[in-house]
This record gives sequence, structure tokens and C-alpha cells, in this order.
Amino acid sequence: MMHFAAGFWWLIFPLGGALGTGLRAIAVANERRAERRMERYRLKQQTKIAVAEASGRARANLDNGEHSRRELAKLIAAHDRTDAQWFDYEIDLAKLLDFPMMTDMRNPLTIAFHKAKRRADLLRPERPEDLAGDRSAQLEYRDAVHEYISAFEIAEAEAIRRRRSDFSEDEQQRIARAQHLLHLAQDEAATREERQNAYARATKELDGLIVLPAPARASIERRIARAIQA
Repeated sequence: MMHFAAGFWWLIFPLGGALGTGLRAIAVANERRAERRMERYRLKQQTKIAVAEASGRARANLDNGEHSRRELAKLIAAHDRTDAQWFDYEIDLAKLLDFPMMTDMRNPLTIAFHKAKRRADLLRPERPEDLAGDRSAQLEYRDAVHEYISAFEIAEAEAIRRRRSDFSEDEQQRIARAQHLLHLAQDEAATREERQNAYARATKELDGLIVLPAPARASIERRIARAIQA
């Protein structure tokens, strides 16, 4: 070996260069493999993040949709409750004649209440899901229902406060007589002639004072018609 090394020492330079080149090539290849592994890792992580974000958005959309449906259901229920309170005045004649302002369309508060009711009725969806995804329409309906409830409560409070005070003593007596006659017109123990006569007289007493709502008139007339048929 010593003799070989002494005779061919000059081979160290080309062999060393080749060896260095090979080592550098191996290092570069290892570096590239490491970069590829890192790139695959980054892509996997990005994919996981994208999937998680999409899932989060889907859950958020689902939660928002459910919240929107619950909110609309509550609004529709509030709308129905206020309708029921108003219908009491349309059907319960004793209540209507005690608080006649509720149907007096000359009163600004009554007019405001009926306008608010019409707007809420116009914007009301048939089903809560009909407004799903339309936040603007949901907010418009919400505001309309709140305005309707507020206008009704204000009008009712004023009607209760005033009762029949806007009428003269003679007019109040006419309303009281009409109230008694309307009770008789709905009394199933009365004869059909008594009921017909009572209804006609009540209508005459109220003429020029209070206009009976159509549902109230229809209800009385149906009862009288049944008595006649019987």
C-alpha cells in the first residue's frame, strides 16, 4: 500500500474531486427529497385547514338558518297573538261597545293601528322558511310586527282610558240600549221575531255612532238565520 501510495499519490486529486462531486450530489438529492416531503406536509395541512374552515362555515350557516327560523316562528306567533286580541273586538260586541274607539276610523291612533296591521299582514310569510336566506325581508317583517304590536297596544290603552267619554250622555244611552238589544238578538232562548226585531233596533240605535265590524254582523246574522231555520 505504501509503495502504491508513493507511486500514485497524484490520483488523490481527481478521485477527491469525483468523491466531492458525488457527495454534493447526494446532499442535493437529500435536500430535494426533504423539500418534497415538506411540500407534501404543507399541502396536507392546507387541505385539513380548508376542510375544517368549510365545515365551520357549514355549521355556522346551519346555526344561522336555525336561528332565523326560530326568530321568524316567534314573530309569527306574536303576530297571531295580536290578531287574536284585535279579533276579540270584532266578535265580542259587548267589549266593542265598551271601547268603541277601537273601530272608530276617525281617530288617528285607530288609523295608525290599522295601517300597521295591514303592513304586517302584507309582509307576513306563509311559512317561516319562505324568508330563509333573505335577511332584508326578515328584518322588514320583524319591524312591521313590532310596529303592529306597539300601535295596537297604544290604541287599546287609549280606548280603555276613554271608554265612551267621547259620546254625549244621549249617545251613551243609545249605545247602552244597543248593547242590551244585541244581547237579546244573540239569545237562543228568544223567539226568532224577538231576535230579528232586537237586531234591527240595535242597528238603528248605533246608526251614526258606531259601525259594527263585518265579522260581528255576520256572526249575529248567522245566529238569527239559524233561529229562523229552526
